Amino acid sequence: MEGTTALHAHLAGGLTQVALCWEVTRKDGTRFGFTDHDRDLAFDGLTFRAGTGMSAMALQQSTGLSVDNTEAMGALSDAAITEEDIAAGRFDEAEVLCWMVHWADVSARKIVFRGTIGEFRRGGGAFHAELRGLSEALNRPLGRVYQKPCSAVLGDNDCRFQFQTPGYVHVGTLAAAEEGRVFDLGPVGGFDAEWFQRGRLKILSGAGKGLSGAVKRDRIGADGHRRIELWEPLRAEVLAGDEVKVFAGCDKRFATCRLKFNNIINFQGFPDIPEDDWIMVHPTMAKTRGGGSRR
Repeated sequence: MEGTTALHAHLAGGLTQVALCWEVTRKDGTRFGFTDHDRDLAFDGLTFRAGTGMSAMALQQSTGLSVDNTEAMGALSDAAITEEDIAAGRFDEAEVLCWMVHWADVSARKIVFRGTIGEFRRGGGAFHAELRGLSEALNRPLGRVYQKPCSAVLGDNDCRFQFQTPGYVHVGTLAAAEEGRVFDLGPVGGFDAEWFQRGRLKILSGAGKGLSGAVKRDRIGADGHRRIELWEPLRAEVLAGDEVKVFAGCDKRFATCRLKFNNIINFQGFPDIPEDDWIMVHPTMAKTRGGGSRR
């Protein structure tokens, strides 16, 4: 509050010395700082760099539940945001904070925008990032789904399954990789067939470090090698020798939750819900329709 009060006092003076500072925090925890000032500024343990060409269009803000949005623009460079990182999806849904700062006294500042990165466009050595406000999340449908399969995601707060349990994770190096989608784990023992199907694969080293994808198929070939195929290719180069981590998959059935994961107490589905054709049940042609047994 002291910083906001000091900034308001500075703005009230008429002659202002303010700049915008942008803090971008990726999902992997990496932080970036940018400013439209002509020199670097530093606060909160982060340096906001001026040499990135970062700027932004007018910020659209409103009261109520309307969505706040704007667009940030900047130069692609090896020292800031690279085209390879954007293509790999490392900045997808990154958290964004925008500060208005008195550049002569950075303790006088306030947050004017908080949100996430939406659509990214790149080309001509520059990038354009759509910034979405916090109210954007209210556009997503919420609520409980009543269905036979489990509605939780394996390992989330509803499921509560702990992957630290032995036998549910494999860590190893790749024997081969094809187009960022099919990965040869080599001979992997101790896991049943299709154990990792519907699970996740995460890259732990190399150019694709930190990226992950959903497993479509888990097959053991005639050569004894286990091959994992993803639904979508990873957007970075993955090579033989890179280290990966593969998590067991769940098909969300009641029996799988009980037998494979021993986690039936946290099952979020409704296995006894009637089938769709239940509503088509109609009285028979019998003369007696009182609901009692026939004799």
